[in-house]
Amino acid sequence: MQPSLETQTTDEHLWLEDIHGEGPLDWVRGQNARTESLLGSERFADLQQDLTSILDAPDRIPQVSKRGDWYYNFWRDGEHPRGLWRRTRWEPYLAGEPEWEVLLDVDALAAQEGTEWVFSGARLLRPDWDRALLRLSPDGGDAVAVREFDLATRSFVPAPAGFELPVAKTQVSWISRDRLLVGTVTDPEAETGDATRSSYARTQRILQRGEALAEAETVFAVDRGHVAAFGGHDSTPGWERTLAIDAIDFYQSTTWLREADGSASGGSASGGSVSGGSVSGGERPGWRRLDVPLDAEVDVHRQWLAVFLKSEWELPGAVHPAGSLLVCTVDGFLDGSEEPRPAFLPTSGSTLSAWTWTASHLVLTVLQDVASALYVLPQDALAAPEPGGPATPVRPAALDATRRILLQNPNPADPFLTLGVGAVDDEDPDCGDDLWITATGALTPPTLWRATLPAHLGDAESGSLSAGVVPQLVTVRTGPERFDATGLSVRQHFAVSRDGTRVPYFQIGPEDLELDGANPVLMDGYGGFLASKLPAYSGVYGRGWLTRRNAAGRQGIHVIANIRGGGEYGPDWHRAALKQNRHRAYEDFAAIAQDLARRGVTDRAHLAATGRSNGGLLMGAMATLYPELFGALSCGVPLLDMRRYTVLSAGHSWIAEYGDPDVPAEWEYIRTFSPYHLLSDRPVAGATEGRDGGGPGTGYPDLLVWTATSDDRVGPVQARKMAARMQQLGVPNVWFHEDLDGGHAGASDNRQAAAMHARSLEFLWKAVGDARESAARHLPGDSL
Repeated sequence: MQPSLETQTTDEHLWLEDIHGEGPLDWVRGQNARTESLLGSERFADLQQDLTSILDAPDRIPQVSKRGDWYYNFWRDGEHPRGLWRRTRWEPYLAGEPEWEVLLDVDALAAQEGTEWVFSGARLLRPDWDRALLRLSPDGGDAVAVREFDLATRSFVPAPAGFELPVAKTQVSWISRDRLLVGTVTDPEAETGDATRSSYARTQRILQRGEALAEAETVFAVDRGHVAAFGGHDSTPGWERTLAIDAIDFYQSTTWLREADGSASGGSASGGSVSGGSVSGGERPGWRRLDVPLDAEVDVHRQWLAVFLKSEWELPGAVHPAGSLLVCTVDGFLDGSEEPRPAFLPTSGSTLSAWTWTASHLVLTVLQDVASALYVLPQDALAAPEPGGPATPVRPAALDATRRILLQNPNPADPFLTLGVGAVDDEDPDCGDDLWITATGALTPPTLWRATLPAHLGDAESGSLSAGVVPQLVTVRTGPERFDATGLSVRQHFAVSRDGTRVPYFQIGPEDLELDGANPVLMDGYGGFLASKLPAYSGVYGRGWLTRRNAAGRQGIHVIANIRGGGEYGPDWHRAALKQNRHRAYEDFAAIAQDLARRGVTDRAHLAATGRSNGGLLMGAMATLYPELFGALSCGVPLLDMRRYTVLSAGHSWIAEYGDPDVPAEWEYIRTFSPYHLLSDRPVAGATEGRDGGGPGTGYPDLLVWTATSDDRVGPVQARKMAARMQQLGVPNVWFHEDLDGGHAGASDNRQAAAMHARSLEFLWKAVGDARESAARHLPGDSL
């Protein structure tokens, strides 16, 4: 029986939207105590300690970024929970004995200043690399303070001599030693100040050293109804330029080059219509617009312009499908002498996942049925054809590192490796064509390689590259095993969704699985924002689920769902679940659950699922639309009240994904996936199976809703209200927990992250792994 739809906008739990109010926080403290009482066992304490030891393990791979002659790393462990920002040289790092120079001890800083700072990144000054802009969050949220740091003295440069920006949702980059490009919010009142309705900066300013932020020149601004004004300055010698982006919504934007910079100089301010039929973005004196489709992703790198298409683009030479990557020179595009050419064209089974530039090449990461592969293109092959010549596709060459990585993987039970690639330092003439390549799988610990590509690969147009490229490959680090994977395997399956679409999913579990429906399964999903769910090694899931056994001796199984709304098959896969088609993502997830039951892998009593953020909305949809399929759900930092999500935290920025509930026609479909409004006080589907006795408010899966007070992206209030309404309706098996800090990530340090993971995994295992009745019935008399 489907729950009825609530169309009214009255809300009895609006009082919980006062995030820091004493009444709501008292309610949170009571809920936390109830949930911690449920999970307060020796087993939970052991799991939390075990997961903490994994996250703090000293033999983790210390990932580094090269800046100048140094390799930088940020590191957390048991002795430094807030972390160390440090650096070393290449030779000792490669030898496995890095001599770390600690630049900033965040724990010491927090103790000294009385603020629990969370390190959020650093931006170094070219070309001397002697100063940095450090981003520090006071609670793990998106809002940060920005402070100038002197690397020679390993100390902050105090204001007013040094740059120092107060806590806000800020982005900043160096223009020169004494000038910054800053996008920040000084007045959060969207109707009167410099914030958009999405809570981000609506201006870009040039801040001079010693100048007050309020006095800084505003050089770029966007409408308050748009998402944000983003900006950045590329200070690479010879390619200095300033870019700004008017983010109209989450997927539509215009990109602008400042005319005083680089190759954009000498042109007139751009207005007019964008090629391909997109609408005009207006004029901005002093800026030159890149006339590409509004929903395209733009990458300006040195002389190159790369455009990733999310919808079809018709140009004079060809019609390019969504998912294509087109490339030409910036100058050629601006003066009209070049038409972008395809460097990648999608197929029915392949999509472009990422790309990076070395000094001589363009390297592509491609997903082929959700499995990673790498391709390399020489930049010489990207040059424009002769005037009047055909816009033929550039021929990509298979990067042999992909095959070599697979050959170095000794585990045939794990054939689906996920590859990550990035240039080491394309500005350094000694290693300009070097790549970092990381490979990982659900059962394969990560390995970090450094690959050196040959500068010249041959004649791309003749096809001589089709045999592939063999780079010099050096193994830098191999991560240790965190759990015993003996007898486990990774297999890909396809479920058929309601509309006939084949939806892939990965199943990680015992190879000799008994198919009687009694195996504890944990599904993991997201399904939104063009984000792909890919297999990766996780000691947390390995110890917390895959190697656990219940009383019947059954091991846990982990399932990764590649539902629509994600990016597993490119922009069309994402677009298929946008707005009024959102239901397809939920139908896909339900189809996988049904396929697991059909194949005999599990049944409702043994099936759990987890998701965070947009994945938390997915869990809310499963609880209210498909409660008969699941025994338990973990719903983290979620969207749930889709009637008010646009006025909560940064929710206004996601209208392009979900729709605008203030538009009546759009609310008509949004309400069909608003879990807060789909709740019913009547027994729902599944209650007649005896799980809950069939009383009022029963039939829902066991549900843990968790969040963080400091989450300034989604915010904690939707999670609060969902749990409160379910409890008010008499649902006996809903639980809530809220950490005070941690932001949208849910954790500010490894200990907090371990507690978060342990809480979720123990709750789900208690419900479906132990094959017992709902956890709520083991704590009589505690309903709130």
